[in-house]
Amino acid sequence: MTFKKKTTLAAVLALMAMGMAHADITIGVVQPLTGPASGLGIPVKNGIMIWPKTIAGETLKVVVLDDATDPTTGVKDTQRLVTEDKADVIIGSSATPVAIPMADVTAEAGTPQIATSPASLPPGKDKWFFRMPQSNDVMAYAVVAHMKKQNVKTVGFLGYTDAYGELWLKALTAEAAKNGIKIVATERFARSDTSVTGQVLKLTSANPDAILIVASGSGAGMPQKAVMERGFKGKVYQTHAAATQDLMRTAGKDAEGTFVVSGPATVAEQLPDSHPSKAAAVAFVQGYEKVYGPGSRNQFAGHSADALTVLEKAVPVALKKAKPGTPEFRAALRDALEGMGRTVLAHGVLNWTAQDHWGYTTETGVMLKVVNGAFKVEQ
Repeated sequence: MTFKKKTTLAAVLALMAMGMAHADITIGVVQPLTGPASGLGIPVKNGIMIWPKTIAGETLKVVVLDDATDPTTGVKDTQRLVTEDKADVIIGSSATPVAIPMADVTAEAGTPQIATSPASLPPGKDKWFFRMPQSNDVMAYAVVAHMKKQNVKTVGFLGYTDAYGELWLKALTAEAAKNGIKIVATERFARSDTSVTGQVLKLTSANPDAILIVASGSGAGMPQKAVMERGFKGKVYQTHAAATQDLMRTAGKDAEGTFVVSGPATVAEQLPDSHPSKAAAVAFVQGYEKVYGPGSRNQFAGHSADALTVLEKAVPVALKKAKPGTPEFRAALRDALEGMGRTVLAHGVLNWTAQDHWGYTTETGVMLKVVNGAFKVEQ
Protein backbone atom coordinates (compact mmCIF):
# COMPACT_ATOMS: atom_id res chain seq x y z
CA MET A 1 0.00 0.00 0.00
CA THR A 2 1.38 3.41 -0.96
CA PHE A 3 1.87 6.24 1.52
CA LYS A 4 -0.88 8.22 -0.23
CA LYS A 5 -3.36 5.36 0.07
CA LYS A 6 -2.44 4.84 3.72
CA THR A 7 -2.98 8.53 4.39
CA THR A 8 -6.34 8.51 2.61
CA LEU A 9 -7.47 5.41 4.52
CA ALA A 10 -6.41 6.98 7.80
CA ALA A 11 -8.39 10.12 6.98
CA VAL A 12 -11.47 8.08 6.14
CA LEU A 13 -11.20 6.12 9.38
CA ALA A 14 -10.78 9.37 11.32
CA LEU A 15 -13.90 10.82 9.72
CA MET A 16 -15.81 7.64 10.50
CA ALA A 17 -14.69 7.82 14.09
CA MET A 18 -15.80 11.43 14.31
CA GLY A 19 -19.20 10.47 12.94
CA MET A 20 -19.50 7.61 15.38
CA ALA A 21 -18.76 9.98 18.24
CA HIS A 22 -22.12 11.65 17.68
CA ALA A 23 -25.05 9.94 19.39
CA ASP A 24 -28.47 11.06 20.51
CA ILE A 25 -28.80 12.20 24.10
CA THR A 26 -31.77 10.27 25.45
CA ILE A 27 -33.91 12.21 27.92
CA GLY A 28 -36.25 9.93 29.87
CA VAL A 29 -39.26 11.79 31.23
CA VAL A 30 -41.43 10.20 33.94
CA GLN A 31 -44.31 12.48 34.93
CA PRO A 32 -47.84 12.21 36.35
CA LEU A 33 -49.84 12.93 33.21
CA THR A 34 -52.91 11.31 34.77
CA GLY A 35 -54.03 10.85 38.36
CA PRO A 36 -54.14 13.31 41.27
CA ALA A 37 -50.80 14.98 40.44
CA SER A 38 -51.46 15.43 36.71
CA GLY A 39 -51.74 19.19 37.23
CA LEU A 40 -48.03 19.13 38.10
CA GLY A 41 -46.73 16.68 35.53
CA ILE A 42 -48.49 18.03 32.45
CA PRO A 43 -46.86 21.49 32.67
CA VAL A 44 -43.44 19.85 33.04
CA LYS A 45 -44.07 17.70 29.97
CA ASN A 46 -45.35 20.73 28.07
CA GLY A 47 -42.24 22.67 28.95
CA ILE A 48 -39.95 19.87 27.78
CA MET A 49 -41.83 19.66 24.49
CA ILE A 50 -40.62 23.17 23.61
CA TRP A 51 -36.98 22.51 24.43
CA PRO A 52 -34.52 22.95 21.56
CA LYS A 53 -33.82 19.85 19.46
CA THR A 54 -30.12 19.79 20.34
CA ILE A 55 -27.72 20.52 23.19
CA ALA A 56 -24.07 21.20 22.34
CA GLY A 57 -24.70 19.93 18.82
CA GLU A 58 -26.10 16.58 19.98
CA THR A 59 -29.66 15.63 19.08
CA LEU A 60 -32.10 15.16 21.95
CA LYS A 61 -34.27 12.07 21.94
CA VAL A 62 -37.09 12.63 24.44
CA VAL A 63 -39.09 9.64 25.70
CA VAL A 64 -42.13 10.61 27.83
CA LEU A 65 -43.92 8.09 30.06
CA ASP A 66 -46.93 8.58 32.37
CA ASP A 67 -46.43 7.44 35.96
CA ALA A 68 -50.17 8.01 36.66
CA THR A 69 -49.24 9.41 40.11
CA ASP A 70 -48.50 5.81 41.11
CA PRO A 71 -45.15 4.75 42.63
CA THR A 72 -45.29 1.25 41.13
CA THR A 73 -45.91 2.62 37.64
CA GLY A 74 -43.18 5.22 38.08
CA VAL A 75 -40.66 2.53 39.01
CA LYS A 76 -41.64 0.39 36.00
CA ASP A 77 -41.36 3.42 33.71
CA THR A 78 -37.91 4.19 35.06
CA GLN A 79 -36.75 0.60 34.70
CA ARG A 80 -37.83 0.63 31.07
CA LEU A 81 -36.04 3.90 30.37
CA VAL A 82 -32.71 2.84 31.88
CA THR A 83 -32.72 -0.69 30.43
CA GLU A 84 -34.47 -0.47 27.06
CA ASP A 85 -33.96 3.17 26.10
CA LYS A 86 -30.56 3.56 27.78
CA ALA A 87 -31.62 7.01 28.98
CA ASP A 88 -28.76 9.37 29.75
CA VAL A 89 -30.83 11.29 32.32
CA ILE A 90 -34.27 10.91 33.91
CA ILE A 91 -36.52 13.94 34.49
CA GLY A 92 -39.15 13.28 37.17
CA SER A 93 -41.33 12.71 38.88
CA SER A 94 -43.35 15.75 39.94
CA ALA A 95 -45.15 13.53 42.46
CA THR A 96 -42.94 13.15 45.54
CA PRO A 97 -44.17 9.63 46.44
CA VAL A 98 -43.22 8.52 42.92
CA ALA A 99 -39.85 10.27 42.64
CA ILE A 100 -38.53 8.64 45.83
CA PRO A 101 -38.75 4.95 44.77
CA MET A 102 -37.58 5.90 41.26
CA ALA A 103 -34.30 6.92 42.89
CA ASP A 104 -33.47 3.29 43.75
CA VAL A 105 -33.66 2.40 40.05
CA THR A 106 -31.60 5.34 38.81
CA ALA A 107 -28.94 4.81 41.49
CA GLU A 108 -28.56 1.13 40.63
CA ALA A 109 -28.35 1.96 36.92
CA GLY A 110 -25.94 4.85 37.45
CA THR A 111 -28.24 7.30 35.68
CA PRO A 112 -28.65 10.92 36.83
CA GLN A 113 -32.19 11.73 37.98
CA ILE A 114 -33.42 15.31 38.04
CA ALA A 115 -36.56 15.27 40.17
CA THR A 116 -39.25 17.88 39.60
CA SER A 117 -40.62 17.38 43.11
CA PRO A 118 -39.03 18.25 46.46
CA ALA A 119 -38.35 14.61 47.28
CA SER A 120 -36.10 13.90 50.23
CA LEU A 121 -33.86 10.84 50.45
CA PRO A 122 -31.90 9.43 53.41
CA PRO A 123 -28.42 10.91 53.88
CA GLY A 124 -25.93 9.50 51.41
CA LYS A 125 -28.62 8.09 49.10
CA ASP A 126 -28.82 10.93 46.60
CA LYS A 127 -25.53 10.55 44.71
CA TRP A 128 -27.45 10.27 41.41
CA PHE A 129 -30.46 12.32 42.53
CA PHE A 130 -30.82 16.08 41.96
CA ARG A 131 -33.85 18.34 42.56
CA MET A 132 -35.22 21.23 40.55
CA PRO A 133 -37.75 22.44 43.17
CA GLN A 134 -36.81 24.30 46.29
CA SER A 135 -36.70 22.08 49.36
CA ASN A 136 -39.60 22.05 51.79
CA ASP A 137 -37.18 23.40 54.40
CA VAL A 138 -36.41 26.45 52.25
CA MET A 139 -40.08 27.08 51.57
CA ALA A 140 -41.10 26.49 55.20
CA TYR A 141 -38.57 29.17 56.14
CA ALA A 142 -40.41 31.64 53.90
CA VAL A 143 -43.83 30.58 55.15
CA VAL A 144 -42.96 30.86 58.84
CA ALA A 145 -41.12 34.16 58.32
CA HIS A 146 -44.31 35.54 56.76
CA MET A 147 -46.44 34.09 59.57
CA LYS A 148 -44.24 35.83 62.09
CA LYS A 149 -44.70 39.16 60.31
CA GLN A 150 -48.46 38.54 60.40
CA ASN A 151 -48.27 37.98 64.17
CA VAL A 152 -49.34 34.34 63.87
CA LYS A 153 -48.85 32.54 67.20
CA THR A 154 -50.68 29.27 66.53
CA VAL A 155 -51.09 27.21 63.38
CA GLY A 156 -53.05 24.18 62.23
CA PHE A 157 -51.70 21.69 59.69
CA LEU A 158 -53.85 20.03 57.02
CA GLY A 159 -51.78 17.91 54.65
CA TYR A 160 -51.41 14.79 52.57
CA THR A 161 -50.74 11.47 54.29
CA ASP A 162 -47.93 10.73 51.82
CA ALA A 163 -44.26 11.72 51.71
CA TYR A 164 -44.98 15.28 50.56
CA GLY A 165 -47.24 15.90 53.53
CA GLU A 166 -44.85 14.22 55.95
CA LEU A 167 -41.85 16.22 54.78
CA TRP A 168 -43.77 19.47 55.02
CA LEU A 169 -44.97 18.66 58.54
CA LYS A 170 -41.37 17.99 59.55
CA ALA A 171 -40.18 21.26 57.98
CA LEU A 172 -43.00 23.31 59.50
CA THR A 173 -42.46 21.80 62.94
CA ALA A 174 -38.78 22.74 62.91
CA GLU A 175 -39.29 26.31 61.66
CA ALA A 176 -42.28 26.97 63.91
CA ALA A 177 -40.31 25.88 66.97
CA LYS A 178 -37.47 28.26 66.07
CA ASN A 179 -39.90 31.15 65.81
CA GLY A 180 -42.14 30.57 68.81
CA ILE A 181 -45.16 29.44 66.78
CA LYS A 182 -47.18 26.53 68.20
CA ILE A 183 -48.79 23.83 66.05
CA VAL A 184 -52.11 23.28 67.82
CA ALA A 185 -53.72 20.72 65.49
CA THR A 186 -52.53 18.29 62.80
CA GLU A 187 -54.87 16.59 60.34
CA ARG A 188 -54.08 14.46 57.29
CA PHE A 189 -55.90 13.27 54.17
CA ALA A 190 -55.15 11.13 51.11
CA ARG A 191 -54.65 12.60 47.64
CA SER A 192 -57.66 10.61 46.46
CA ASP A 193 -60.00 11.88 49.20
CA THR A 194 -62.97 13.93 48.03
CA SER A 195 -63.80 15.48 51.40
CA VAL A 196 -61.93 16.76 54.45
CA THR A 197 -64.96 17.99 56.40
CA GLY A 198 -64.09 15.99 59.51
CA GLN A 199 -60.49 17.14 59.54
CA VAL A 200 -61.48 20.78 59.06
CA LEU A 201 -63.95 20.61 61.94
CA LYS A 202 -61.17 19.43 64.24
CA LEU A 203 -58.77 22.08 62.96
CA THR A 204 -61.13 25.00 63.30
CA SER A 205 -62.21 23.88 66.77
CA ALA A 206 -58.58 24.39 67.84
CA ASN A 207 -58.99 28.03 66.73
CA PRO A 208 -55.51 28.55 65.22
CA ASP A 209 -54.38 31.93 63.93
CA ALA A 210 -53.49 30.27 60.61
CA ILE A 211 -53.86 26.98 58.74
CA LEU A 212 -51.23 25.56 56.39
CA ILE A 213 -52.70 23.36 53.66
CA VAL A 214 -50.26 20.91 52.10
CA ALA A 215 -51.70 19.71 48.80
CA SER A 216 -50.79 20.00 45.13
CA GLY A 217 -52.16 21.16 41.80
CA SER A 218 -55.91 20.81 41.39
CA GLY A 219 -55.98 18.83 44.65
CA ALA A 220 -55.27 22.01 46.62
CA GLY A 221 -58.69 23.47 45.86
CA MET A 222 -60.83 20.95 47.74
CA PRO A 223 -59.28 21.47 51.20
CA GLN A 224 -59.10 25.22 50.54
CA LYS A 225 -62.85 25.38 49.93
CA ALA A 226 -63.55 23.18 52.95
CA VAL A 227 -61.62 25.50 55.26
CA MET A 228 -63.29 28.65 53.95
CA GLU A 229 -66.78 27.18 53.83
CA ARG A 230 -66.42 26.33 57.50
CA GLY A 231 -66.11 30.07 58.10
CA PHE A 232 -62.48 30.11 59.16
CA LYS A 233 -61.42 33.72 59.76
CA GLY A 234 -57.69 33.20 60.21
CA LYS A 235 -54.97 33.21 57.59
CA VAL A 236 -54.64 30.34 55.12
CA TYR A 237 -51.35 29.29 53.58
CA GLN A 238 -50.56 26.87 50.74
CA THR A 239 -47.25 25.34 49.63
CA HIS A 240 -45.31 25.67 46.38
CA ALA A 241 -47.05 22.59 44.96
CA ALA A 242 -50.22 24.71 44.88
CA ALA A 243 -48.63 27.63 43.02
CA THR A 244 -50.66 27.02 39.87
CA GLN A 245 -53.81 28.46 38.32
CA ASP A 246 -55.54 25.23 39.36
CA LEU A 247 -55.87 26.63 42.89
CA MET A 248 -58.01 29.54 41.71
CA ARG A 249 -59.84 27.41 39.15
CA THR A 250 -60.90 24.77 41.68
CA ALA A 251 -61.37 26.95 44.77
CA GLY A 252 -62.83 30.00 43.05
CA LYS A 253 -63.62 32.86 45.40
CA ASP A 254 -62.52 30.73 48.36
CA ALA A 255 -58.92 31.15 47.20
CA GLU A 256 -59.04 34.94 47.67
CA GLY A 257 -56.61 36.22 50.27
CA THR A 258 -54.71 32.94 50.52
CA PHE A 259 -50.93 33.11 50.88
CA VAL A 260 -48.97 30.75 48.61
CA VAL A 261 -45.21 30.27 48.74
CA SER A 262 -43.55 29.89 45.35
CA GLY A 263 -40.39 30.17 43.36
CA PRO A 264 -39.83 33.46 41.51
CA ALA A 265 -40.70 32.11 38.03
CA THR A 266 -44.46 32.33 38.55
CA VAL A 267 -44.37 36.09 39.08
CA ALA A 268 -41.55 37.05 36.74
CA GLU A 269 -42.81 40.51 35.82
CA GLN A 270 -43.41 41.45 39.46
CA LEU A 271 -39.83 40.74 40.52
CA PRO A 272 -37.63 43.79 41.14
CA ASP A 273 -35.01 44.42 38.46
CA SER A 274 -32.36 43.66 41.07
CA HIS A 275 -33.60 40.07 41.55
CA PRO A 276 -30.99 37.67 40.12
CA SER A 277 -33.66 35.48 38.49
CA LYS A 278 -35.61 38.31 36.85
CA ALA A 279 -34.22 37.83 33.32
CA ALA A 280 -34.41 34.02 33.41
CA ALA A 281 -37.94 34.10 34.83
CA VAL A 282 -39.18 36.56 32.21
CA ALA A 283 -37.58 34.49 29.43
CA PHE A 284 -39.30 31.34 30.73
CA VAL A 285 -42.71 33.02 30.94
CA GLN A 286 -42.47 34.57 27.50
CA GLY A 287 -41.37 31.32 25.86
CA TYR A 288 -43.91 29.13 27.63
CA GLU A 289 -46.91 31.42 27.26
CA LYS A 290 -46.13 32.07 23.59
CA VAL A 291 -46.95 28.41 22.99
CA TYR A 292 -49.48 27.59 25.70
CA GLY A 293 -51.26 30.91 26.15
CA PRO A 294 -51.40 33.80 28.62
CA GLY A 295 -51.56 32.74 32.26
CA SER A 296 -50.42 29.17 31.56
CA ARG A 297 -47.18 29.56 33.56
CA ASN A 298 -46.80 27.79 36.89
CA GLN A 299 -44.24 26.54 39.38
CA PHE A 300 -43.76 23.20 37.62
CA ALA A 301 -43.50 24.52 34.09
CA GLY A 302 -40.67 26.64 35.45
CA HIS A 303 -38.86 23.50 36.62
CA SER A 304 -38.78 22.19 33.05
CA ALA A 305 -37.13 25.41 31.88
CA ASP A 306 -34.60 25.19 34.70
CA ALA A 307 -33.84 21.54 33.92
CA LEU A 308 -32.91 22.62 30.40
CA THR A 309 -30.63 25.33 31.78
CA VAL A 310 -28.67 22.91 33.96
CA LEU A 311 -28.38 20.36 31.15
CA GLU A 312 -27.14 23.02 28.72
CA LYS A 313 -24.43 23.81 31.26
CA ALA A 314 -23.50 20.23 32.20
CA VAL A 315 -23.80 18.33 28.90
CA PRO A 316 -20.90 20.09 27.11
CA VAL A 317 -18.64 19.21 30.05
CA ALA A 318 -19.72 15.56 30.00
CA LEU A 319 -19.26 15.30 26.23
CA LYS A 320 -15.56 16.03 26.65
CA LYS A 321 -15.23 12.74 28.54
CA ALA A 322 -17.60 10.31 26.80
CA LYS A 323 -20.31 9.93 24.21
CA PRO A 324 -24.04 9.68 25.04
CA GLY A 325 -25.58 6.27 25.54
CA THR A 326 -22.70 4.98 27.64
CA PRO A 327 -22.17 4.48 31.39
CA GLU A 328 -19.14 6.76 31.12
CA PHE A 329 -21.25 9.62 29.77
CA ARG A 330 -23.89 9.21 32.48
CA ALA A 331 -21.20 9.28 35.16
CA ALA A 332 -19.60 12.32 33.56
CA LEU A 333 -22.98 14.06 33.38
CA ARG A 334 -23.61 13.37 37.06
CA ASP A 335 -20.23 14.85 37.93
CA ALA A 336 -20.86 17.87 35.70
CA LEU A 337 -24.22 18.57 37.34
CA GLU A 338 -22.67 18.35 40.78
CA GLY A 339 -19.77 20.59 39.85
CA MET A 340 -21.42 23.20 37.63
CA GLY A 341 -21.27 25.91 40.31
CA ARG A 342 -23.52 28.93 40.76
CA THR A 343 -26.28 28.81 38.16
CA VAL A 344 -29.04 31.40 37.77
CA LEU A 345 -32.43 29.82 37.07
CA ALA A 346 -35.98 31.06 36.63
CA HIS A 347 -36.68 29.74 40.13
CA GLY A 348 -33.65 31.12 41.91
CA VAL A 349 -29.90 30.72 42.15
CA LEU A 350 -28.73 27.12 42.35
CA ASN A 351 -25.40 25.68 43.45
CA TRP A 352 -25.30 21.90 43.67
CA THR A 353 -22.32 20.43 45.51
CA ALA A 354 -21.21 16.97 46.58
CA GLN A 355 -22.83 17.66 49.95
CA ASP A 356 -25.99 19.37 48.68
CA HIS A 357 -28.18 18.25 45.76
CA TRP A 358 -30.87 20.80 46.67
CA GLY A 359 -28.74 23.87 46.15
CA TYR A 360 -31.11 26.75 46.91
CA THR A 361 -30.69 29.27 49.72
CA THR A 362 -33.41 30.40 52.14
CA GLU A 363 -33.88 33.60 50.11
CA THR A 364 -35.42 31.65 47.23
CA GLY A 365 -39.02 31.45 48.44
CA VAL A 366 -41.38 34.20 47.29
CA MET A 367 -44.64 34.76 49.18
CA LEU A 368 -47.65 35.35 46.97
CA LYS A 369 -51.23 36.37 47.78
CA VAL A 370 -54.30 35.57 45.72
CA VAL A 371 -55.87 38.92 44.81
CA ASN A 372 -58.78 39.11 42.37
CA GLY A 373 -58.07 35.61 41.16
CA ALA A 374 -54.37 36.17 40.44
CA PHE A 375 -51.06 35.79 42.27
CA LYS A 376 -49.52 39.00 43.58
CA VAL A 377 -46.14 39.25 45.26
CA GLU A 378 -46.38 40.09 48.94
CA GLN A 379 -44.22 43.11 49.72
